[in-house]
Amino acid sequence: MTVTLKAHPTVAGSRVLAYGAARGDLVVPNDDLVGPIDSSDEWIRQRTGIITRTRASEQMGVEDLALAAGREAVETAGIDLETLDAIIVSTISFPYPTPSLATWLAGQLGRPDVIAYDISAACAGFAYGIGQADALIRSGSARNVLVIGAEKLSDYVSPTDRSISFLLGDGAGAAVVGSSEVPLIGPTVWGSDGDHWETIRMTGSLTQFRDGEGPWPTLEQDGRTVFRWAVWHTAAKIREMLELSGLTVADVDVFVPHQANMRIIDELAKQLKLPENVVIGRDIAETGNTSAASIPLATHRLLAEGQAKSGDVLVQFGFGAGLAYAGQVLVLP
Repeated sequence: MTVTLKAHPTVAGSRVLAYGAARGDLVVPNDDLVGPIDSSDEWIRQRTGIITRTRASEQMGVEDLALAAGREAVETAGIDLETLDAIIVSTISFPYPTPSLATWLAGQLGRPDVIAYDISAACAGFAYGIGQADALIRSGSARNVLVIGAEKLSDYVSPTDRSISFLLGDGAGAAVVGSSEVPLIGPTVWGSDGDHWETIRMTGSLTQFRDGEGPWPTLEQDGRTVFRWAVWHTAAKIREMLELSGLTVADVDVFVPHQANMRIIDELAKQLKLPENVVIGRDIAETGNTSAASIPLATHRLLAEGQAKSGDVLVQFGFGAGLAYAGQVLVLP
């Protein structure tokens, strides 16, 4: 006997309805960090473009940042809370392996019975979340989805590490994704390069720390490898993403790559031959590298400052540990 199962009614497309943002409560200038790494403010600015970074004080957790950003996004979207059917959180710094940060947020936001889960895709995590939200909505599995990238990376920093410690900041960015009569979020281009799994890594495992076999694990990276990979691999994927969306670089209004390093951002713009009128997210200068939070934080800033506007075509692309990558073209709310 052949059985035909009933499926959810599908919808044509999805769109971002609103953004939210929260940054750490401490502003940390380069001069506060240069001593342990035997460096200087000038060296950090030249190598990374970072002037300051925001970090969270001891009493502020990654969950506090995520909740603040999520609340702003939901309130700005103006949706009926009963139509929020899913919460997706990308984070590598929530200190509890289980249960998820997303399920805690569901309770705090008054929607304890929704789809809720965390993903670990590091700096590509927000774009991964947008891709999953788009799929949930178009399949009819959810009406509105809250996507959050949230990190408190200062918990995983060694002050003496010269490879990544001075790059990292704390913050959370969020977006509410809802249905649309026409697609306003293009196809997601995503994947990973597991052959470079150790390029961005922890210095040890939690079980090694537990067993006294090493200090508290912190982040480190092979900076040169990351730079080369990000520039050449990422540019090709962004071109693919534009082609799948039926667009060219001439259609782009705003470009927000992961805020990893200002030199990478500038080199990507050069490789893509972006027109001079394209607005480029450069939030890293004042916020630092916030991993999964960096793309929504940079986008939120551009909208708040009037550099980007409703209806603009945004290209976003994240890349990081794994080496995981993901991106989309979307129309700004």
